[in-house]
Amino acid sequence: KKNRMGSSGVQMVCVALGVMGLIGAIVCCALPLWKVSAFIGNNILTAQDYQDGLWMQCVKQSTGQQQCKVYDSLLELSSDLQAARAMTIISCMLCGLSLLVLFCGADFTTCVQNEDAKPKLSLVAGVGLLLAGLLAIIPVSWSANITVRDFNNPLLPNSQKREMGACIYIGWAAGVLLILAGGLLCCFSRPKSGSSGGTAKYYSNSASAPNKNYV
Repeated sequence: KKNRMGSSGVQMVCVALGVMGLIGAIVCCALPLWKVSAFIGNNILTAQDYQDGLWMQCVKQSTGQQQCKVYDSLLELSSDLQAARAMTIISCMLCGLSLLVLFCGADFTTCVQNEDAKPKLSLVAGVGLLLAGLLAIIPVSWSANITVRDFNNPLLPNSQKREMGACIYIGWAAGVLLILAGGLLCCFSRPKSGSSGGTAKYYSNSASAPNKNYV
C-alpha cells in the first residue's frame, strides 16, 4: 500500500507538471512572440515594434495600436518556421494524449481495473511526455539560434534584426517540465517484481530437475 501511495503521489506531480507544460506549449504555439524588434544603438524609442510568431506577424505602433497579419502562404515560410509549426502542434497533441493515458493508468483513478496494465500505461504516458518535451524544445532552440545568428550578422541592417521573444523562454520552460514529468513516470512506472520473480523461480526449478534424475 505504501508503494502504491508513493507512486500515486508521483503520478499526481507528473500530471501537474504535464498540464503546466501543455499550457506553456499552447501559449508558445498561439502567441506571436517568437521574435521581437531589437533596440540597437542609442535610439530606444521607435515608431514600430515588430512581433513575429508561427502564424502571424504583428506591428505595434508607438500610439498603442496593434495590427496583425496572418502569413499568406505556407510555401513562402522559411524551413525552420514550417518545422516549428509542425513540431509544436505535434508536441501539444502528444502531450494531451499522454495525459489522457496517464489519467487512465494512474493509481488514483479507477478507469482501468487491471493492476498489471496500470504501470504499462503510465510508462507509455511517460515516453509520450518525454517526446512531447523534446518536440517543444527543438523548435524554440532552432529559432533562438537563427535569431542570434542574424543579430550578429554585420551584413544584415539593424531594422531587420530581431531579439528572442517571450515564447522562446516559455517553450524552453514547457519542454523542461514535460521532460521532467516523463522522466519521473518512466522511473516510477516499472512493472511489479512479483511476476518476474515467479518466472525465474519456475525456470530454476525446472533446470535443477534433470540433475536430480542423474544422481
